[in-house]
Amino acid sequence: MSESTKILTIQDLSCYGQCSITVALPIISAFGIETVVLPSAVLSTHTSGFGNYHLRDLTCDLPKILKHWQEEEIFFDAIYTGFIASAKQIDYIEEIIKSRLKPEGCVFVDPAMADHGEFYNGFNQEFADKMGELCKLGDYILPNTTEACYLLHKPWKDNFTKDEMLEIADELSQFTKRHVILKGYEDENKQMGMIISDKKESTCDIVFNDKVDYVTHGTGDVFASTFVGSVMVGKSPCDASKIAGEFTKKAIEKTIGDKSHNYGVKFELVIPELYKLLKSV
Repeated sequence: MSESTKILTIQDLSCYGQCSITVALPIISAFGIETVVLPSAVLSTHTSGFGNYHLRDLTCDLPKILKHWQEEEIFFDAIYTGFIASAKQIDYIEEIIKSRLKPEGCVFVDPAMADHGEFYNGFNQEFADKMGELCKLGDYILPNTTEACYLLHKPWKDNFTKDEMLEIADELSQFTKRHVILKGYEDENKQMGMIISDKKESTCDIVFNDKVDYVTHGTGDVFASTFVGSVMVGKSPCDASKIAGEFTKKAIEKTIGDKSHNYGVKFELVIPELYKLLKSV
């Protein structure tokens, strides 16, 4: 990574609630990487746990922003996508990737559209199929088990066996140029595992972190942003997954006990520990 490395992240800006851009920008910046943002939508709050939120879809702005970047000859070393507001946006985002990514650049796709067996509000199987097209431009895709099942048109369940997870990761290889990072495997020791598949090398590994028995919002964005930063500073996908898992766990631990803080995790408090994690893995 050079001092001029630039990452573009395309996802929503939730004004209140720790997720998407308000997570990606500070975390990736903490790795010393210049982080450029392109909001897919602006929301008053994120969509989980809040009612009557206001959402402004920015689909019509994407081609205008791209045109300006083309005029200014702005390019990126990596592009990282998260929450996308509409299927139409995916066409514009594909154009941005093909037009603004440097020749040796890489793409990270977090298909943020579902969890716990259900689509997020406003999404459906048609959107998932469109998301599958975007994933195929990704060097790294980072689905949870629910998103993986919608991509594959498979039924979801609370717990998958190791063999089932490995099979899902293998099937997901059709949706990526190289790497699958499948989140959500829990083993018999109650550890949380990520399946790391590399279809170029025909390898598949499992990385574990201790599970924290606490459910809150935004942890997927914390994990994905930390993973992106770790890969961009030279960590392998397995090491990046370990770092991202540990960072997310520490952020959850900092949040437990604060009943008023049920809309995200206090990742800001553990950003100083990123350097230690990078040195230890």
